[in-house]
Amino acid sequence: MSLISKLSARLQNHPKRIVFPEGEDPRIIKAARMFSSRKLGVPILIGDRAKIEAQAKELDVLLENIRILEIDKSDDFGDLLKILKGMPKFRNLDIADVERFLRIPNYFATLMLATARADAMVSGATQLSASSLRPVFQLISLQKGFKTASSMTIVETGNPDLGADGVLFLSDCGVIPEPTEDQLAEIAITTAKLANHLTGAASKVAMLSFVSKLQVAKTGSVLKVKAATALAHQRAQAETCEIEVDGELQVDSALVPAAAKARGINSSVAGKANVLIFPDLNSGNISSKILNIVGCRTYGQILTGLVKPVAEVTRSSHTEDIFGAAVVVAAQAVDMKYLYP
Repeated sequence: MSLISKLSARLQNHPKRIVFPEGEDPRIIKAARMFSSRKLGVPILIGDRAKIEAQAKELDVLLENIRILEIDKSDDFGDLLKILKGMPKFRNLDIADVERFLRIPNYFATLMLATARADAMVSGATQLSASSLRPVFQLISLQKGFKTASSMTIVETGNPDLGADGVLFLSDCGVIPEPTEDQLAEIAITTAKLANHLTGAASKVAMLSFVSKLQVAKTGSVLKVKAATALAHQRAQAETCEIEVDGELQVDSALVPAAAKARGINSSVAGKANVLIFPDLNSGNISSKILNIVGCRTYGQILTGLVKPVAEVTRSSHTEDIFGAAVVVAAQAVDMKYLYP
């Protein structure tokens, strides 16, 4: 059974409200129908009601149990305006300028999430990443003790011998171009925590490089990964979930036991990793897109390090990709003790 199927089954017992700021997009409407018909919770589509209803009719999609929200007609507009006006980044703006921000669907949806009017959010289907992520980073707090938000791609490989029963968690694939040692360590821990939350399995984190340890390489990028691995080890010891970290590792040493053995690497992670941490955004983003193109089902970007669940999908996403991302962030909003009683 796929990860999305497993999470869907658990969500049926703990349904969640998920907000889509791009509610008029046909892929979003179909994904919302899938989410609702499987009884996973209530989708909230932000947009013009007439346009959404016309689009749904053309698609032959029922809107039953799907909430449509028009920003200017929302009963929450006044309260959310006061909340937004009181936030540090908006405090010195004129009220008219704050209203203009609130009428932007991404800002309205993010504020719904921040104020518990929704449990999770999926955005990015029609916008550049910068436009989609800006309100998230402005309005959603970082997890306590962390200074870095990043993003994760979930890959269902179809090979049960890889990762966590065929599932790999890749990071960072969408936010930080050149992470520092400290940022790499934080990315490793926040990704590992979320992987553990979603699978219930121990997170085996591989800090990736173009060489594996025991090989001689003194380039700056390798030394950065080595230092980040040490920091991640320290951070992992303070976490309540089971996190094991090893690095620096080439990707085959991380995933293939025979490759790790051939290089003389013997650890609890080498050859058994389920979380892959890339040294920079180039390698992470390129790898995740290649995996998608060659036929692996991928879901993301799933933002990590934040106190609220958010997915930022791409403009090339299909309905199934959007639905999968919605399931992931909705499951993220379920307390782990309920996901795995």
